[in-house]
Amino acid sequence: MYLSFRKLAATAALAGLLATPALAIDADLSPEQPGRIRAEPVPEAIALIPDGYQFVTPGKFTVAHSTGRLPFATYATDTKTPVGSEPDIGQLVADSLGLELVSIPIAWADWPLGIVSGKYDAVISNVTVTEERKEKYDFSTYRRDDLGFWVAKDSPVQTITEPKDVAGLKVIVGSGTNQEQILLRWIEENKAAGLPDTEVQYHDDDAARELALLSGRADVYLGPNVLAAYEASQRGTTRLAGNISGGWPLTAEIAVVTRKDSGLADAVTAAINAQIRNGNYIKYLERWNNTAEAIAESRTNPPGLPKK
Repeated sequence: MYLSFRKLAATAALAGLLATPALAIDADLSPEQPGRIRAEPVPEAIALIPDGYQFVTPGKFTVAHSTGRLPFATYATDTKTPVGSEPDIGQLVADSLGLELVSIPIAWADWPLGIVSGKYDAVISNVTVTEERKEKYDFSTYRRDDLGFWVAKDSPVQTITEPKDVAGLKVIVGSGTNQEQILLRWIEENKAAGLPDTEVQYHDDDAARELALLSGRADVYLGPNVLAAYEASQRGTTRLAGNISGGWPLTAEIAVVTRKDSGLADAVTAAINAQIRNGNYIKYLERWNNTAEAIAESRTNPPGLPKK
């Protein structure tokens, strides 16, 4: 049985994906990070460090990052140094506070206890501000929490911005994720309106997900926009069809996490705002193809997503 040209192209694309590790494509994985955006100390941010605040290591800003995948963070070629967009924003904050950055790789599940116990000064690991988390931690926002609808580059699907746009489509989403819950609510809304059903698909890995899109077995992938945007910039096989907030219908923001009532959050917020004003912030986002999630101002403990 002959494969269609599109399926042959998809198979070839998958072969390329398997032959070239996704985390190594056009990415500087050196521990030295010569292309990382650096900053000068910011006196107004330093002045906000509380008197008597004790950093984990004097003179250093110890930050934990989950090293799952780029662009957030992965291991450098020395197999121990976290590199990626999250260590990069940590570097800007550390520089602004006149401190040396110490990046600690962690598993995602370990960050709450590490902050509470004082093991790290901060966590920068794609953490969304929620009202429940604000009861235990302080936050300094540094980008929007956006989800993206991504399609094959030659897909007939042009724009997705509201529930009716996914009616009749086959959509890939991660099981147990916030985006899955949003998609399921959209499907229920469409059913109530008498619109065609949406087929929900789950795939175990990135290669299988991309193959499904390229082969036409799926129409759309809904996931964290920053991850999909980075992959698109590396491979050129997919394009963005639309964005929604990770807290749809509410907006959500990603933030640096610090210990509750430690007083450090205001200094971190001032550091980020200084980098927004001087242009380093947008350069940092450009480095990881993520200007779509830029914020105009960092805020300390803004309204977060409501408790469930």
